[in-house]
Amino acid sequence: MEILHITRPAPLAGLDEIPFPSGDAPRAQALVSRCPVAAITPLETSEAIATHAAVQDVWIKDERARMGLGSFKALGAAYVIARHAQEEDVRSRTYVTASAGNHGLSVAAGAAAFGATSVVYIARSVPESFAERLEAQGARVVREGETYEDSLRAAEKAAEDNDWQLLSDGSWEGYTALPHLLMEGYTVLMAEAMVQLPDSPTHIFLQAGVGGLACACAVLARDAWGDGPRIIVVEPDAAAALHGSVKAGKAVESTGPVSEMGRLDCKMPSLIALKGLARDADAFALISEAEGQAGAGLAMVAGLASSPSGAAGIAALIAMDTDQRDDLGLTAQSRILCILSEGPA
Repeated sequence: MEILHITRPAPLAGLDEIPFPSGDAPRAQALVSRCPVAAITPLETSEAIATHAAVQDVWIKDERARMGLGSFKALGAAYVIARHAQEEDVRSRTYVTASAGNHGLSVAAGAAAFGATSVVYIARSVPESFAERLEAQGARVVREGETYEDSLRAAEKAAEDNDWQLLSDGSWEGYTALPHLLMEGYTVLMAEAMVQLPDSPTHIFLQAGVGGLACACAVLARDAWGDGPRIIVVEPDAAAALHGSVKAGKAVESTGPVSEMGRLDCKMPSLIALKGLARDADAFALISEAEGQAGAGLAMVAGLASSPSGAAGIAALIAMDTDQRDDLGLTAQSRILCILSEGPA
């Protein structure tokens, strides 16, 4: 595992026009609570993982049953569509997006709930099981390209050609308003965890694809606990979008093979997330495919079955060597918060 430590805020060029992320969790909670299937997800304590990691406590925010969609992503796109539905009738709208699976489920479910139409572009590498789940939620699924970035370009073109509403969970120059609102939805899970935690964490491990989840959680953590916790962002070494950009001092595209951590296999960061995490995170960790599998394996043994993507924070926690632990101040008294972001693939 490779870890990049930063002095906050890390300097980044070219993001002056990009907004910082929203920390307005109460606004998001007020709307989400009105959803018929909304329910607070549990915060689990795992002695097995704490023992393996040689720390005092490991708390895991378990998002596997969020709104019946199986991942934290239920809080994002569906929240945006619900906000739109408060303002106007969306039944004539078509929402289009690219997804590695879970974001698309949120778009599809949100569109179906309010009578809108959804089209989800996925790469050819996305498992067929995810395509079937998207179709079960009412989405029209289109496979395009070998990577998430290929499918995103196809979704952007479809939005332009057909006058559809692009609803991405990433952000870039000229496209920030909707992803900014979408990431606000993610703050709900961290707001819940802050109430559930018996004590403040000393370390928070947050997995990242384009970075929305990690950024939303980090914003609330800093608001609540200041400089107290060390915040570590975890990515596959095959998709070092945030790590590589912070290291370069500007947004750059990662290069690498397709990762088995498919929901984290994003080569370009969300610019909003990059700007927020450069301010709020302390370190950016890259884990290998084998380390991702080891994290998922330990989660399963602990009774928390997930995928390598969903358990990537746990994977980073247990993959560190002695020097890396020392650099992060991990000791037998450390209290760790991780997010189990999805169920098993």
